[in-house]
Amino acid sequence: MSAKDIIKNSVYKALGGGTGLTSKTVIFILLMACLVGIYIFFVYKMSGKPAFYSKDLNITLCGMPVIVAAIMIAMQSNLLVSLGTVGALSIVRFRNAVKNPMDLLYLFWSISAGIIVGVGLYMLAVVLSVVMTVLLFAMGLIPNTKAPELLVLRGVFEESSYTVLYGAVRKHCKYYKEKARTTRNKETEIVIEIRTKEKDALLQDLGKMDFFAQINCICHDGECRV
Repeated sequence: MSAKDIIKNSVYKALGGGTGLTSKTVIFILLMACLVGIYIFFVYKMSGKPAFYSKDLNITLCGMPVIVAAIMIAMQSNLLVSLGTVGALSIVRFRNAVKNPMDLLYLFWSISAGIIVGVGLYMLAVVLSVVMTVLLFAMGLIPNTKAPELLVLRGVFEESSYTVLYGAVRKHCKYYKEKARTTRNKETEIVIEIRTKEKDALLQDLGKMDFFAQINCICHDGECRV
């Protein structure tokens, strides 16, 4: 057999398929991908915020490693399948909005785990899952700084009124900063950003001042960057 025939047979074999993967190996790869997917399912369920948790997304995360691992097996077995898969995936567009940025992390974790298991690097997939779990729960234990509150005051102010107002704010707040001041029809609205542990006492002192028409203290559950 000439060198030309050998090259030709090699090309035909690559096009036609055949990587030497037995049925047991394929089943084992898919089983490992399934186990990794189930593991990601429970990690996402325990660590996800209740307001953003989606069971449909969690099921997607569970099944994605199996699908990706199957694609990797097919791509290893046949050159034509590899080219066709790359072409098909290049035209796919996913337009489903992601509500929580953490969901992107889980999606990449699930896809990466499927690729790693699909090429037979089982230990790497296990180490990746353990490291990601420790990292996610460790970062979740770091407390968030409480966001400042907004004090919205409406009333008819005079020069002496501002002195009394900021005297009370200074007394009860460890931090305060005026964010806005608007005057309309002789009525002034002041927005002050505050940090305080004595909110009730502050509101009581402000309520005793007769030049206020309305007093609002607005807070939210958002996160604050230090």
